[in-house]
Amino acid sequence: MTRGTRFSTGGFFRAPEVDRAGAGSATEEFTPIWEAVDNENLKVLPRHLKQFIVDQQYDKYTPVDHAVWRYVMRQNFAFLKDYAHESYTDGLKKTGIGIEKIPSIYEMNEILKRIDWACVTVDGFIPPAAFMEYQAYKVLVIAADMRQINHIDYTPAPDIIHEAAGHAPIIADPDYAEYLRRIGEVGAKAMSSKKDFELYEAIRHLSILKELPNPDPKEVEEAEKAVEYKQNNLGKPSEMALLSRLHWWTVEYGLVGELDNPKIYGAGLLSSIGESANCITPKVKKLPYNIKTADYAFDITTQQPQLFVTPDFNHLITVLEEFADQMAFRVGGVEGLNKAIECENVSTAVYSSGLQVSGVFTGVTVGKNNEPVYIKTTGPTALAVDHKQLKGHGRDYHAEGFGSPVGKLKGVDQPIEMMSDGDLKAQGIETGRRVSLEFESGITVEGQLERIERADGTVVLFVFTDCSAKNGDTVLFDPSWGTYDMAVGEKIVSVFCNAADKDAYEQPALVAKERTVRAEYDDKTKQLHEIYRQIRDYRESNKSDDSIVALYNDVKTNHPKDWLAAMEILEIVSSRNLFPETAADARAYLEQKAEKEGHLRKLITDGLMLVDNPFKKV
Repeated sequence: MTRGTRFSTGGFFRAPEVDRAGAGSATEEFTPIWEAVDNENLKVLPRHLKQFIVDQQYDKYTPVDHAVWRYVMRQNFAFLKDYAHESYTDGLKKTGIGIEKIPSIYEMNEILKRIDWACVTVDGFIPPAAFMEYQAYKVLVIAADMRQINHIDYTPAPDIIHEAAGHAPIIADPDYAEYLRRIGEVGAKAMSSKKDFELYEAIRHLSILKELPNPDPKEVEEAEKAVEYKQNNLGKPSEMALLSRLHWWTVEYGLVGELDNPKIYGAGLLSSIGESANCITPKVKKLPYNIKTADYAFDITTQQPQLFVTPDFNHLITVLEEFADQMAFRVGGVEGLNKAIECENVSTAVYSSGLQVSGVFTGVTVGKNNEPVYIKTTGPTALAVDHKQLKGHGRDYHAEGFGSPVGKLKGVDQPIEMMSDGDLKAQGIETGRRVSLEFESGITVEGQLERIERADGTVVLFVFTDCSAKNGDTVLFDPSWGTYDMAVGEKIVSVFCNAADKDAYEQPALVAKERTVRAEYDDKTKQLHEIYRQIRDYRESNKSDDSIVALYNDVKTNHPKDWLAAMEILEIVSSRNLFPETAADARAYLEQKAEKEGHLRKLITDGLMLVDNPFKKV
């Protein structure tokens, strides 16, 4: 993140102004969650992740929001208790997810810490790399927003139903929780391209538009075309693009068990009334989950044509490890460096000595054995060991780039990094003297050795003055350029995306500029909110007076487009055997609405089924 950015306020980060209920505001300070909650997972989050966190603003959820939550959760539980993985029902209890109202992020954290996890609220979609890195810290990311009632069965944007009711329950299973953590660790190192981020921004924009109460159809169509174009023109998928597919087909839309009779565990399915029911039908193809699943792209704004079934959660880790073995952070060498060059983002190359070079890689010289013999960055570069920046070697010091040899000295079997002071002296390498080095590759370095830097006893850096470095006739470093810091290491053992010490490097964060949009409520809608509030009060206080009849008449007369309030009233009077005439009228009213308004038919039919066959509360 660049200095002086408006995301930084005092000692903590908060999101810029957000225009939707349930998210943070730059004009309204809040106590950061890692200070308000005693959960160690939150306290150790690095700054570059804290910047995505927004305040939940729990009191901004409307009575309709809570009613939508309750409807979806009642429907999901009634269905999913038979079709979800066995850990789902128990996981609701273990993670603090109730049916009656939207959960508080603070209450959830108090409960999640019992299973060594935590959660934070964010504004809509965040970049995949950040989302996965949170998982590596065992922190669940929860969108603070709540879906509109017209998207009650499926929302194109992440919301608290999807995140809290979808993701949270399954992490109570230790095998799945370990997979979630491991894919987070792997994802934090995956190479990501600029085109990946452009696609992310396009998808985020489309999801925001689709969640608006009255989106402009033309604008939605243009946004859909933009997403389609960017999806079709990504070129060769990056590591992050492929890993995001594995994440999508497991964490979001995964099935587990037998291929012909699987159970649901993916959050996208657990949080969608319509898709959870649709996914178990033969209309949706079921395929075995394996590494080839990464070949299947996905459309985040529509229901999926096929799903993948893992026999158990341990198999997810097996496939993940198989995929990770092909990634730059494990392969290293020329292949890893070429991936870093292709991605055009800040990446890190790790020498066998442990030295980490972070910057935008623009060149690699390849030796006879297809091993890198010289690496080059352009622009701000930093040096680190064990993800901690070396003192005096930040991006300001190496502002114009960095270049250094890789390999062993000619005729010397022992790698330089493993040499003791005596070994170095035997090769004529001493501080305060003019030193001449010739590498197996033919690269030469000659200059006044001012300093030898070690980390845990291993040589990581030579610091030269009046130094020249050459590869044949090619000048790699000229004495007039200043001090030459030469990295030490026989090989490049790992290459991964982003800086080694992200906070010290202050890498510009990929925080989307577009924010989710707050719904504006007119006076009539506010009156409807008050009706919903009174219905909740009536239900929770076990009242039996005829005020519920007046509420029903108000809904029927003044809010004919609404259906959920009438459903809640019918549920109350039916369960308590109150006002049979009102119950009969409400049922007939809803049945007639379902018949006339086809888009409501399934929602109302499912609601009536629960009125007639209530289940035991979680």
